[in-house]
Amino acid sequence: MTQAPEQPLRTLTVGAAPGVVVEVLPLGATVHRLEVAGADGTRRNVVLGHASVADRLASTSYLGGTIGRYANRIAAGRFPLDGREVVVGAHDRGHSLHGGPDGFDRRVWDVVAHTPDEVVLRLVSPDGDQGFPGEVEVEVRYRVEGSVVRVEMTATTDAPTVINLTNHAYFNLDGEGSGTVDDHVLGIPADEYTPVDATAIPVGGHAPVDGTPFDFRDPAPLGPALRRDHPQLLDAHGIDHNYVVRGSGLRTHATLVSPRSGIALELRSDQPGLQVYTGNFLDGSNPSTGGGRYRQGDGIALEPQLFPDSPNRPEWPSAQVRPGETYRATLEWEFSGTP
Repeated sequence: MTQAPEQPLRTLTVGAAPGVVVEVLPLGATVHRLEVAGADGTRRNVVLGHASVADRLASTSYLGGTIGRYANRIAAGRFPLDGREVVVGAHDRGHSLHGGPDGFDRRVWDVVAHTPDEVVLRLVSPDGDQGFPGEVEVEVRYRVEGSVVRVEMTATTDAPTVINLTNHAYFNLDGEGSGTVDDHVLGIPADEYTPVDATAIPVGGHAPVDGTPFDFRDPAPLGPALRRDHPQLLDAHGIDHNYVVRGSGLRTHATLVSPRSGIALELRSDQPGLQVYTGNFLDGSNPSTGGGRYRQGDGIALEPQLFPDSPNRPEWPSAQVRPGETYRATLEWEFSGTP
């Protein structure tokens, strides 16, 4: 179902300087560029991206894409639903990842509306898409208000199914192509994270962050944490883990600050978890928007969502959506410049 349009990347711009300016692609409902000003007044594109349609479709890094029908992993691509086993596309070490081999990030979405401040995109995922039951209609709304980007994701279905949507933007607050984010200071209000096996599937329940490299309750630079000797870091080549974010409703999920540029990001969401991925497998395979090549650690993805493998874990917040219900997920990125 992947579509490969021959024309150059089509971009839809929302926002205006001196505030945030976002370029969105109908391909994947993707955040292609996100420009903000730092403390020095310099405007920077602070998200990673691909230079062409071909590069985006050849990539497995999900840069900036809207992820669905199920973000993160489903063990062995199988889960129970209403007394039957559902089998979906498995392509990541035997598991389903980010909706299967041909996820929402690889589709051309319809543009429903586009104003100077907002763009709305829609996608219809047919019954059986990547093995998931039910025809699902998804809508993503990007709205810019000054220094805030608000992303609202909704979905409805005509049959029981599972849905878990997120955005997979990779941030580098020094600017795209400027090197690693090792010196970025990360804060996460979470007392627990989710340990995983060598194939990134949760093992057991959640575990305390206390005494581990996963403890960012007091904001700390990424580099020293990533270089600690911990089996979870070794297996994942960095952080690729779910955090159990305190509280409920729209609340702070993470803060990220660059001492170099002075740009600060606050991520807010209404989701129970935050998947943090430190660009562990960026290996220079694809050209960047700036004409370079991304390497390990050149960006960090902060992905609010349900917990990984939730369809197989009834004790965790449910991913099930039924006819007559509306799935909703909201995230906000608020940027500021610090002296």
